[in-house]
Amino acid sequence: MKRLLACFASDFAGMPPETLKAAIGASAGRTVISECIVTMEPIVPELTNAEVAAAFGADMILLNLYDTQNPLIRGLPIEGVDDPIRALKRLVGRPVGINLEPVGQGVALESIHKLPPGRLATAETFAAAQAQGVDYICLTGNPGSGVTNAAVLDAIKICKQQFSGLIIAGKMHGAGVGEETFDTAAFAAFAEAGADIILMPAPGTVPGVTESDCRDAVRLVRKTGALTLSAIGTSQESADANTVREIALSSKRAGFDIQHIGDGAQSGVAEPENLMAMSVAIRGKRHTVFRMAQSVLR
Repeated sequence: MKRLLACFASDFAGMPPETLKAAIGASAGRTVISECIVTMEPIVPELTNAEVAAAFGADMILLNLYDTQNPLIRGLPIEGVDDPIRALKRLVGRPVGINLEPVGQGVALESIHKLPPGRLATAETFAAAQAQGVDYICLTGNPGSGVTNAAVLDAIKICKQQFSGLIIAGKMHGAGVGEETFDTAAFAAFAEAGADIILMPAPGTVPGVTESDCRDAVRLVRKTGALTLSAIGTSQESADANTVREIALSSKRAGFDIQHIGDGAQSGVAEPENLMAMSVAIRGKRHTVFRMAQSVLR
């Protein structure tokens, strides 16, 4: 078993979920996930946003707005459009996951958007993700989606029955409903229900969430055997590099296993320089260049 930050594309190919989880844990907080919107014009029109993210240091790719019933990833070459997830995995040489959204009943704080069936967290979409070659599913909510912690918990149990890959679960922000986003009881419940990785807002992203809050929650989750992920899902991925660097170091001090950087920039992927700044901050230039420079043929 290798640390994830030492893996090549050939290591990721066919890697079992339990090995991927162990490789992340062995990397001591030096794993970066970049979230990419698949429906927008990519930042470089001739490429996918995922390829740009991989080139600037992302270890794992998380696709947002991917519809399992109408699969589309903008920027893929024409020969990849019929099997987009596997085509993208060949191009980036990284584990690729998707967001699916567990919409629940909550007190709406903003207009709630009606989501297409292929983006909802259901038994059907979990089975479709399995068939399409998805490596991991993130159960979370976009702004105004109406996702609740209770619905996330229910979705974990269903997902375990339909999907064999890793499950990430948690909310990056309110998702349009009035409930506590940083809920340690919910984090523990997600882990007990079988989520492999518990997602929390990174310190400084959601009002009131501090580094000490995150540190205590990480310690609680770690006792269950689950890993933890700090998420920048509040468009601060398009802030200046110093802001991203500060959040990244705070998250590492809090003990997170994975650091996520969102897609809230102009073209549906984090500013490439910010992705690189996060990577350099948490693991240095050596490991950053290793991830940026390696060929997918290795």
